[in-house]
Amino acid sequence: MFTQLIAALALQTPTSANLDGKSEDSIIKALYHVISGPAGEKRNWDRFRGLFGPKATLSALVKNKEGKTVCVVMTPEDYVTRSGPWLEKNGFFEKETKRRLQRAGNLVNVHSDYESRKLVEDKKPFEKGTNSLQLYFDGSRWWIHTVLWEGA
Repeated sequence: MFTQLIAALALQTPTSANLDGKSEDSIIKALYHVISGPAGEKRNWDRFRGLFGPKATLSALVKNKEGKTVCVVMTPEDYVTRSGPWLEKNGFFEKETKRRLQRAGNLVNVHSDYESRKLVEDKKPFEKGTNSLQLYFDGSRWWIHTVLWEGA
């Protein structure tokens, strides 16, 4: 009986994913928070994965060797594998500077301007850009479906 009580309480305890997905604002803040941190600090990649719905993608617009803009598409797991080691080695702090939001039912499109720094106290960002996010509400929480970004 005690085991059943513990299991029932565990179901009622809010998880990080539940708290992160409680609103559009909370999931966007969680995305910035989870990728940011000083050099040498491991990121919470399980929390990161928990922000994204099934079939979610992250895409970066980058210049190739010929100077042409190309879109590199990743799953959340690809992002962890490709970017995680660099973020943890070099330090990375990204913060939102401006947000524009458009809602249609359970779908929200967000343009979130950002600044990136290697140290939180750096005066100048090494990059500025825009994250274009598509979020959706499944009746119980918000999920990220896509993130497309371009830095300058």
